Amino acid sequence: MPFVQRDFVFALSDVARLLRTYADQEARRYGLTRAQWAVLARLETCEGLKQAELAELLDIQPITLTRLIDRLCDSGLIERRPDPTDRRVKRLHLTPAATPLLAGLADLGRELFSVALSDTEPDEIAETMRLFARMKDNLRGAIQTGKTRTPSETTEHHD
Repeated sequence: MPFVQRDFVFALSDVARLLRTYADQEARRYGLTRAQWAVLARLETCEGLKQAELAELLDIQPITLTRLIDRLCDSGLIERRPDPTDRRVKRLHLTPAATPLLAGLADLGRELFSVALSDTEPDEIAETMRLFARMKDNLRGAIQTGKTRTPSETTEHHD
């Protein structure tokens, strides 16, 4: 792999880690973790999900999500409601107490991205988003097909 590609992947990983660290730090102002914030934000846009659906969307293990949901329920921010068609299923809903918190978190999200993207032009952001979309498509395709390359296929030969 050429150095520029390797350095790009390392930089991408570093930016993601720093963004997570900063989001964790700032979420504490609201008495939340970044993971709890993610649960609330996802339920704000997809209310009524089953726990398994939410775990898949957040890409976390169901047992981990159960603990997060338990804490958010204990805080009065979300509630489990029975599914109208399947009594074995519980659906997740925000409570009215979550509304002002979500407004504050939306402001916090804008603040985080303002810091992260300061001195960045809108066209640079748009181009980066297109690149990320291609990368996601490439990775999803590789995951779905199980396509992997052997070390000999990825090694560059220099004469």
